[in-house]
Amino acid sequence: MAKMVPDVVICGFVITALLLIHFFSDILRLSLGGYYTHATLSQLVESHSNKEYSWLLKLMANCFGYSCVFVPGYLIYKYVVRTKYLEKSEKTCIYTAVSMCITGNPGTELDYSEPMERKPMDPLPPSPGPQKRTTSQDTLLLFWCFGGLMVSYLTWGVLQEKIMTQQYFNSEGQPTHFKDSQFLVFCNRLSAFICAMVTLRIKTPSNRHCTPLYKYSFASFSNIMSAWFQYEALKFVSFPTQVLAKACKIIPVMLMGKIISKNKYDWYEYVSAILISLGMIFFMTGSASGSNTSSVTTFTGIFLLTMYLTCDSFTANWQDELFKNYEMSSLQMMAGVNLFSTIFTTTSLWVQGGFMDSLAFASEHPKFVLDALTISLCSAVGQLFIFYTISKFGAVVFTIIMTLRQAFAILLSCLIYKHKISVLGIFGILVVFFAVFMRSYGKQRMKAIKKRAEAHKPKMGA
Repeated sequence: MAKMVPDVVICGFVITALLLIHFFSDILRLSLGGYYTHATLSQLVESHSNKEYSWLLKLMANCFGYSCVFVPGYLIYKYVVRTKYLEKSEKTCIYTAVSMCITGNPGTELDYSEPMERKPMDPLPPSPGPQKRTTSQDTLLLFWCFGGLMVSYLTWGVLQEKIMTQQYFNSEGQPTHFKDSQFLVFCNRLSAFICAMVTLRIKTPSNRHCTPLYKYSFASFSNIMSAWFQYEALKFVSFPTQVLAKACKIIPVMLMGKIISKNKYDWYEYVSAILISLGMIFFMTGSASGSNTSSVTTFTGIFLLTMYLTCDSFTANWQDELFKNYEMSSLQMMAGVNLFSTIFTTTSLWVQGGFMDSLAFASEHPKFVLDALTISLCSAVGQLFIFYTISKFGAVVFTIIMTLRQAFAILLSCLIYKHKISVLGIFGILVVFFAVFMRSYGKQRMKAIKKRAEAHKPKMGA
């Protein structure tokens, strides 16, 4: 019985933290006067504050929900380190879960002297190294990734706008709108996690998973926050302003790469990044010059866009760093990130009271269920291409593809809805594609120069 005490303590941490958080959540709902209503916590915050400050209160409410994961996780980690739980406890299901989260492998002891550093794992079975791809194979693979990302996310964007703007009718013919975007994020992440796990079961990876699960939580949290900042920014800035900020995302990605991964970039990569951003600005300005925008750009909107770019850049570079430091497949990355994203969104919806409301809305509107399933499938397929592209080409190439997607989205809108593109917009398209060509040519050129330099380098002892 004494050997079960550590497991009971760990379960106690989780239960106590959840009860305390739920208690404070009820106090917050009571203070806002919505304890006996069906309004969610975010809706109560929206109704009790003006526009300029509602985003801050909703951000605090979301983080309050995410604390359901962070607080118990931190307490369990400190308890494991202090009591040397992984050395003394019986190998129960709780022991296996804790070991997977902290060490990445069930049954592996934790290096308590340097708890945050990666502990070397047992050597993997010998396997043939990855075959070096030719230039034509690289080109075909890049086109495959480009096409998959374009189709999946262009479709996803159309469905997202449809769900958030159209009216749904219940059985009595009463129209209503669906408003809880976080529930859509939950559906997307859950479907992506299921898709990754099913694919992993069908296609067994050649490498054993040895990444501590908590490493995925950082990319998952930043991914969720970037999506939230993006949605909130639309309340303060015009749509063209937000698209222009997305177009310049390649620059913070490279800066974040230098900070996180200590990456070094050649001069042509910096020039291509600047040209792509300038070209996208020209194109977006030319395409949206005739549109009517009702939002007003404010300091709050600029701050939200800055936080969106920061979180999104951190996500891509953190995933890139995990691919470099741990032997994992893109499917393992997808499963790990979406596992925590599902947990985060579930707890946040539970704390804010929006989970059951969204399910009730779905039960009353069957058409919404079909749309939600379709957008979730597009999100899952898109994430397969995201992680595969980052693992094969890195975060910068992925960001270039997603930046070009913005141009194709507006170009598709112009073709469907007969919008006009100005001369400045056409010039922007030419600048973007010239920058992409220059980056590809420069990369191949630098590879050839390095290969010739290594060939002429004298051997040691010669």
